Amino acid sequence: MQLGLVASLNRPGGNATGVTTVSAELEAKRLGLLRELVPSATSIAVLVNPSRARVEAQVTQAQEATRALGLTLHILRASSEKEIDQVFMTLVQLRPGALVITADGLFADHIDQMAALARRYSVPATFQFREFATAGGLMSYGPRIGETYRQAGLLAGRILKGEKPADLPVIRPTKFELVINMDAAKALGIVVPISMQMLADEVIE
Repeated sequence: MQLGLVASLNRPGGNATGVTTVSAELEAKRLGLLRELVPSATSIAVLVNPSRARVEAQVTQAQEATRALGLTLHILRASSEKEIDQVFMTLVQLRPGALVITADGLFADHIDQMAALARRYSVPATFQFREFATAGGLMSYGPRIGETYRQAGLLAGRILKGEKPADLPVIRPTKFELVINMDAAKALGIVVPISMQMLADEVIE
C-alpha cells in the first residue's frame, strides 16, 4: 500500500492483490529478541538493502529501537551478493554485539550464504525466515515462508476461477514464529535462557 500498488489491503481496487509478509514491520521485534538473547551487546549492526523501496523506514525503525534499548547502531548496506560478503568482512573492524538482517528479497535469496558468513565471523545474527536458523544462523523471527507461498497459490486459484484481483484483499500473516539454533548459540558461547527456549516455536538442537 505504501508503494501505491493497492488502494487498501482490504480493497486493492486495481488489478493487483497478493500476500504480504509484513516482515519489515517486525524489525524492532527482531532486534529486541536478539538483544534479549545477547544481553551483553552494547552495539548492534543492521544490514539493509539500499536499493529496496522505502529502506528509510527500516533504518528509522532500527534507529528508534536501538535508541530505546540504549544501544549503538551501525547501519550496513548491501545490494548484491558480492556486497554481502564485503559487509561481513567489515564486521571484523566494527565488532558489533549482534547483527539484524532486515527483511529483503535479496537477502532471502542468499540465506545459506549469510548463515555461513555469520558462522565464519562468529556474529550472533537474526533474519526473518526460519530457513536462516535451519541453515546455521542463530535465530529467526517472522512468518513461515511456506505458508506465504500457499496463500499466494490460493489467491492465484481464485483469480483463475474468475474472481477479480480488485475484490480480493491482500493477505497478511497472523502467525509468526521464533526459531533458535542451539548449536549456533553454543558455538557463539551464548547461553539461551530457559524463558526464551519456552517462548520459541522451534528449538534446533
